[in-house]
Amino acid sequence: MGNFIKTEKSFTNGEVSINFFENDDIQGLRFMENFDVCAGGGLVRRPGLKKSTQLISDARLVSFSLSESQEYILAMMNGRIRIYANNTFVQDVLTPWPSSVIPKLQYTQRFGTMIFVHPDYAPMVLYYENGIFKIKNFTFSKSPDTGNLQIPFMRFEDSEDVTITITNSGGITHFIASEDFWTQNNVGGHLFAIGKSWLVNSYVSATDITVICNGTYTIPNDPISDWQEAAFSPRRGWPSSITFHQDRLVFGGAKSWPGGIWLSHVGGHRNFDPGTGLDDEAIFFTLLSDHRQHVCTLVSSDNLQILTSEGEWAVSNKPLTPESVDIKMHTSIGSPADRYLAPQQIEGKTIFVAKNKEIRQLCLDSLGENYDANNLCAFAEHLITNPVDISYNKNNKKLFVVMSDGNMAVLNYDTSHGISAWGRYTTDGKFTSTTTYGDKTFVVVKRGDDFFLEYFDDSEFVDAENYTYTATAYGLPLLTSGHNAKYIRITKITVRVYNTKTLFINDERVVLPNDVYSDDSVGFSGDASINVLGTSADLIDAPWKISTTDNLPLKILSVTIYGRYQI
Repeated sequence: MGNFIKTEKSFTNGEVSINFFENDDIQGLRFMENFDVCAGGGLVRRPGLKKSTQLISDARLVSFSLSESQEYILAMMNGRIRIYANNTFVQDVLTPWPSSVIPKLQYTQRFGTMIFVHPDYAPMVLYYENGIFKIKNFTFSKSPDTGNLQIPFMRFEDSEDVTITITNSGGITHFIASEDFWTQNNVGGHLFAIGKSWLVNSYVSATDITVICNGTYTIPNDPISDWQEAAFSPRRGWPSSITFHQDRLVFGGAKSWPGGIWLSHVGGHRNFDPGTGLDDEAIFFTLLSDHRQHVCTLVSSDNLQILTSEGEWAVSNKPLTPESVDIKMHTSIGSPADRYLAPQQIEGKTIFVAKNKEIRQLCLDSLGENYDANNLCAFAEHLITNPVDISYNKNNKKLFVVMSDGNMAVLNYDTSHGISAWGRYTTDGKFTSTTTYGDKTFVVVKRGDDFFLEYFDDSEFVDAENYTYTATAYGLPLLTSGHNAKYIRITKITVRVYNTKTLFINDERVVLPNDVYSDDSVGFSGDASINVLGTSADLIDAPWKISTTDNLPLKILSVTIYGRYQI
């Protein structure tokens, strides 16, 4: 029988899975709920939730910033966007998007406009004008010289053998296809032929459509084979991803061309005419590999990062021009295509949700040449079940990942202090969405049958004024202690706390000095202990538990256990 003292001064790895219980270099916990790991590696009870407003239904949250003094939250719902400024409802904007497609909507913002894309819907622009939010269709510009629409045109594989005969009868122009090709969905789309862009006006038959041209033209005598369709149309679908990069608007992954990337003119974000290939003109390329690439997400970082269903690509040219497109597939992790989980920029790295549900970190290697996609949740993969939303608060360095079961995995991530600690947040209800707005992180919470917009506030110790929550931490089993003991008897547990007014050790309330409970007291700082009697033969069990349900502050600096063991 020998005596031992074990002090845990840091929990920088957060909650870890059972696979790592025997790793002596792990500084973590068996279980961490409603706690955060703070600078120095200690634990602090998470902030409470402050109620902002009740919502009329579930919503997906998106932040929209016009200036430092004008920041808004977009609550995207069935057929509408409800806009809030802090706790105040501002305006309703009607949209064409039902609830079923909202999770897949992608967006990008530039100045006072936000562009939304979805593969089944034409892109739309939300903008702020004269104190009112408005929404309209995204429109491609027209050439001032020819009047041609400056939308990207291309030849799809199923049209390669189709020729068109152009006729005019009674002032109506017809495009007659050499075989059954046209559909009702061609109406409203655009074609390019004989140097002109054409709007499809009506469907006559599978071989006949009527079209409209803005300018004059000469009908060729013979059928033409050199014609193209717009890359985006009711028939071919629309872009699925979007970003701005090097002052170009970038579309990716059109429904009928999932591996395509289209970049606008520099500074001309509605102009996708390739022109003569000048440096500032539009660019188009397709991702090619052994596997079919579906562009899932675009990220403008140090390079243009392209996250596909099969891997992670990057275009490294600076500046990017039609003559210099250096594109390379760096890793083969893959992203989900059924939902948009916006990649987050953290300390110059891109954090994204992989299609296998892992949280990955895309960053350049030490030579600055190749990207790695490191697994950020390697120690706590059990916490990442089915992500449905994600946001990052750079002020408190927390990554929030909402799960489909209503819980939330939270990563305290501060590389300067060596902290990469996952834990879980729970509340009396279910989290459904999150966004960061200024220095606040907002969430949608379902409580009963109602939905509420709430935000985390360091001054709160309850959720939404009425709901208490339990903060709980379990220590790692003593298998990590290196004793290889057969029997353990713990005799004492000492917890060093700071500015604390509540503490339970192994479910036993620790009595703190009476004066710490006065309103003007910041709380108790020092060592609090309980004596423990008991023998544990199951060394997988946690040696200690710290918790509280009180609406009071709790901060833990270290935990020390005293006891005896037998080998």
